[in-house]
Amino acid sequence: MPEAAADSPLNESAKDHDNDRNTEQMPTMGFLDHLEELRKRIVYSIIAIVIGFLACWGYAENIYSIMQRPIMDALQRNGLSAKLVYVNPVEPFNLYLKVGMMAGLFVSSPFVLYQIWCFISPGLYRNEKRYVFPFMASTIALFLSGGYFGYKVVLPQALVFLIGYGKDFQPMITLSEYSSLFLTIIVGLGAIFEMPILIFFLALMGIVSAGWMWHNIRYAVLGIFVVAAIITPTPDILNMCIFAAPMIALYVLSIGIAWLVHPNHRRKRAEKKR
Repeated sequence: MPEAAADSPLNESAKDHDNDRNTEQMPTMGFLDHLEELRKRIVYSIIAIVIGFLACWGYAENIYSIMQRPIMDALQRNGLSAKLVYVNPVEPFNLYLKVGMMAGLFVSSPFVLYQIWCFISPGLYRNEKRYVFPFMASTIALFLSGGYFGYKVVLPQALVFLIGYGKDFQPMITLSEYSSLFLTIIVGLGAIFEMPILIFFLALMGIVSAGWMWHNIRYAVLGIFVVAAIITPTPDILNMCIFAAPMIALYVLSIGIAWLVHPNHRRKRAEKKR
């Protein structure tokens, strides 16, 4: 029993931290100091978002022309007028305002992520701080990959199906409705592509393991198809499979990540090096 307890993931994680505790003195901050640090990081983040918005505001029309390219192509393929409509005089202005804000938030996101890191880093040990740059780089890269996949594959396929299905009618697609659909697909897939990051931290803390994920893969695939059926904008099986395929691939990739970072496997690799 003592040997089994010593090999548990929680004890292994505690051992990893003990070395840092013996060599490092954790900085101490009072409650007011934490509030002041939080206020400073929030102010810096807001300033960065405002600067990003101002920088992107002048390019809002160009950004939206890229956003509406899939719907224009789908309309032209079905011989329809490639033009969206609006029902409120302020709708175009509000649309460009929203586009500028979203683009500014995206442009400033690396700086905002860094501010979040600066706030939590004083409470971390040296071996935990080394994950900051891989975390930031992989988070942004995976989100971009998901958004690009949605823009190039999912959104065009969904629009071709939906517009082709209703080609006997005259469409009146408004700016706001298309923008909502666009953001739902792009942001939704960007968030879904963050699955390996979530699994990384869960496995690092010993909450999940590669073996557990592999043994439950059938339930994971079922859950993925349920999620795909909910978020896909069309009811056909093809688009649901297009949504589900990258999610299954990411789940398999996450199994490998969990195997690499789980405390038990790290301990075994360390023992082999001795």
